Amino acid sequence: MADNKNNISFSLLEIKTDQFALFEENHIENGKIKLNTNLTFGFNADDKVFLISVKYIFEMKKRPFMTIQTSCFFTIDNIALENFKAGDKTVFPKGFVAHMAMITVGTSRGVLHTKTEGTIFNKYILPTIDVTKMIPEDLIFD
Repeated sequence: MADNKNNISFSLLEIKTDQFALFEENHIENGKIKLNTNLTFGFNADDKVFLISVKYIFEMKKRPFMTIQTSCFFTIDNIALENFKAGDKTVFPKGFVAHMAMITVGTSRGVLHTKTEGTIFNKYILPTIDVTKMIPEDLIFD
């Protein structure tokens, strides 16, 4: 697959559900929900694999009632990786990172649906989020 904005070829290598938990005792029907979102990134230069992990914690009255963390592993074209090199560092452009993050968020949405299907928790859908606001600058890896 190619990212047309930057003409960067990549492939989705693996999807992993790192964490999923329901805390039914903390759930209140029709309670006010707070959703915490966290993105983390990683890069294995030897294997040429870029990782984005997204974690969501659904809370009511400051107590978690559902949590999910999903990771997507991407391989990136060798030419693009060479273009990302800046001395001994690798710099991933923020636009490319945002695109990969959007794929990871969408994947998490599907995993959450599957994990909660047939339960009262299935009504909680991950909202759309503007990941560009969560990635203010290029990512630099040593």
